[in-house]
Amino acid sequence: MGLKTVTIGSVLAALVRTAAASQPGAAEPVPAPMRDLTWAKLNFLHTTDTHGWHGGHLQEPQYSADWGDYVSFAQHMRKRADDDGVDLLLVDTGDRVEGNGLYDASDPKGKYYYDIYREQDVDIICTGNHELYIASTADGEHTHTVPNFKQNYIASNLDYIDPKSGERMPMAQRYRKFQTKNQKLDVVAFGFLFDFTGNANNTVVQPVRETVREKWFQDAIQEETDVFVVIGHVGVQMPEFKTIFRAIRKQNPLTPILFFGGHVHVRDAAAYDERSFAMASGRYFETIGWMSVDGDLKRSALSEETGFSFHRRYIDNNLLGLQYHTGLDATTFPTEHGRNVSAMITKARGELDLDYAFGCAPKALWLSRAPYPGDDSIFSWLEKEVLPDVTVNPDRANVPRLAILNTGAIRFDIFKGAFTRDTTFIISPFLSVMTYIPDVPYHMAREVITLLNNAGRIMESAAMDNRFMATPEQLVIHESIVHEEPASDVNVDASQQKPLGESSERRPRLTEGYTTRDAISDDGDDTVHKPVNFYVVPNCVQAEIAFPAEGEPETVDLVFLDFITPWVLMALSLNGGKYSEADVQLYMEGTFTDMMAGWIEKNWPKHC
Repeated sequence: MGLKTVTIGSVLAALVRTAAASQPGAAEPVPAPMRDLTWAKLNFLHTTDTHGWHGGHLQEPQYSADWGDYVSFAQHMRKRADDDGVDLLLVDTGDRVEGNGLYDASDPKGKYYYDIYREQDVDIICTGNHELYIASTADGEHTHTVPNFKQNYIASNLDYIDPKSGERMPMAQRYRKFQTKNQKLDVVAFGFLFDFTGNANNTVVQPVRETVREKWFQDAIQEETDVFVVIGHVGVQMPEFKTIFRAIRKQNPLTPILFFGGHVHVRDAAAYDERSFAMASGRYFETIGWMSVDGDLKRSALSEETGFSFHRRYIDNNLLGLQYHTGLDATTFPTEHGRNVSAMITKARGELDLDYAFGCAPKALWLSRAPYPGDDSIFSWLEKEVLPDVTVNPDRANVPRLAILNTGAIRFDIFKGAFTRDTTFIISPFLSVMTYIPDVPYHMAREVITLLNNAGRIMESAAMDNRFMATPEQLVIHESIVHEEPASDVNVDASQQKPLGESSERRPRLTEGYTTRDAISDDGDDTVHKPVNFYVVPNCVQAEIAFPAEGEPETVDLVFLDFITPWVLMALSLNGGKYSEADVQLYMEGTFTDMMAGWIEKNWPKHC
């Protein structure tokens, strides 16, 4: 693949003394050993699955830079590209909404987000599934984001239905052909979404296998171009990208093809052949992806002997790291534009009162860093403490019930300290409500949780993938490996680099963070971290509530989040239950997010 051994740099001590996170109250950024970026003729910065985290991670120092810092970073990187006569393009692959108070807390949702996000000059952008779950969200995408980015927005397999006329039209142009700024490279770009079926009825997602057979696509892949760029809200290991790759490669056996993916919330990279490269760049604005391509990219030089080299880096959204990669410091790094965007975010957060605290978390509760069941698992806390307390219908309070929550409804960890208005949307951003089927025979209801967690093949035979009930990260296989030493290419000079909490002059104590192993190698992360373990959790968890002290109830109310209704009905049918959506009723008013916040306000101390 032409990957080179990279050198390791160190964030200068001066940065440590003077850097500060852009948002008030955010954790100070932390220094760490760094791997350099490899620049080439064609370079990319990539974001995906930012889910509203454009204010940065206020409680996590290694990801506490904000969207304004990214604007400054991109501005400096574009200048370097111009100075060197090479090209830099910015890419975003969707799921920009749902998951943070900056988007979710406003009425209407996105009131501030659209104007903040548009301040970044993104060259190629597409849609994610979270832009489509709710009709009003899809409307917002069509009326705000598409016009904000004009010709840069691509919707290769997504249509929008006008609410007034009923007319079906492409959400945006199907593909884009353009030239790069400095080398005048011809680029043909596409923007796809995986074969998503949970979209609102004002949108239509065409399966990828059908799209690539359409005349417009076949014509587009026969355009004269130096490089194909396929962006998509698709995991790089998912079949949709392989389908697109085969279709393009069939007509273009020698042209380089670059893929930028997302959706599964992981750092990942792959090569489909020697002239292609694909990368995904994490989630929640923790990661800014970097890809570079070297070689003679002009099609006039293309032959079977032409070789290309591809490089990738997963950049921590750490202000110190962004300064390091630009060769700047706390004084020279911020641009006027970047400062203005940070100020927009601060103002929005204040008007939304995102720092209002419902209570103080007595300890950290982990999504996947701690095993389930366990005292440090967020799902054990929900199962044992929250669900039994909040799952109450006053008219049926004495009826035994099983309350089922899919783990995908919870999207992030709870850190020790203030649990704020912002945190509620970070942890549970959805409008899910508790529904139920009354008086289900217990012998039937008790089997539902087992089928939801273990009957994958049975469900898949009915075109229902159980994995979509869990977190997106579990769509791919993970390994939990702990390293006691820094990566082999790390040469830490203690006189230049002293991370916080250094344990000795010989070896620094690394902060916990991403330690990625993708299909290319294990040196993709720009920052050297102590690995974080990943523990697999079930698709769903369940609480038994108001059960008799002895024996089993004859019937129970089967209570569950409305999102998992199709799976619950299927599980009941597999046990002989004849239930349909007509049998599903609202169990109680309010979203699960509101219930959780109410529980915290009632049970956790107000002040930390």
